[in-house]
Amino acid sequence: MKLASVNTGVPREVTWRGLNITTAIYKQPVGGRIALRRLNLDGDRQADLSVHGGEHKAVYCYPLTHYDYWKRELSGRELPMASFGENFTTDGLLEDSLHIGDRLSVGSVEVVVTQPRLPCYKLGARLQSDNMVKRFLASGRTGFYLAVTREGEVGAGDEIEVMDRDPNAVPVSAVTRLYVAKRYGDDDVTLVRRALRVAALPESWKEYFRQRLERVNV
Repeated sequence: MKLASVNTGVPREVTWRGLNITTAIYKQPVGGRIALRRLNLDGDRQADLSVHGGEHKAVYCYPLTHYDYWKRELSGRELPMASFGENFTTDGLLEDSLHIGDRLSVGSVEVVVTQPRLPCYKLGARLQSDNMVKRFLASGRTGFYLAVTREGEVGAGDEIEVMDRDPNAVPVSAVTRLYVAKRYGDDDVTLVRRALRVAALPESWKEYFRQRLERVNV
């Protein structure tokens, strides 16, 4: 498992559906080693801090292998690194095998997996696709966010190692599925209760799942 690309960007104004929007989703690969601090990489910024960035979303990761899938789905469109707005393009980490609460080392940095990505309309603007948000979420190829537990430096080619796993670990893909599922079976309820015991899962997600469990009980 390794870091295929490190990508940064700053907010810029673009036109989408006749409206001017400000977004930092247009990121570019950077060379050399980059400092990763508690809230973001040096040289990286977010446009709307109410939904992007922050302690639980310091780094957005997207698996390199998903690029082949989207090249087929998007009619062979060229998709250079960072096309999905990710900070880390990763090789060897997938949503099915990576868990909320997994602690990783990369370069001189230590991070923890916090949540899947819930895409917003700006992904559609980036890829010029009206239904991209729906397709992205339905595909399960969401990528994942990291919180920084030890600051340091990273660079393309760095090895990524899983250092520790939460005893209640739930795969990233399962959290996404539980988020969009219209109904919960018994196994789903058990999985949600496990997820609620994972310290790294942000409180906003826990509150959402608590409300879902309340509706199941009713």
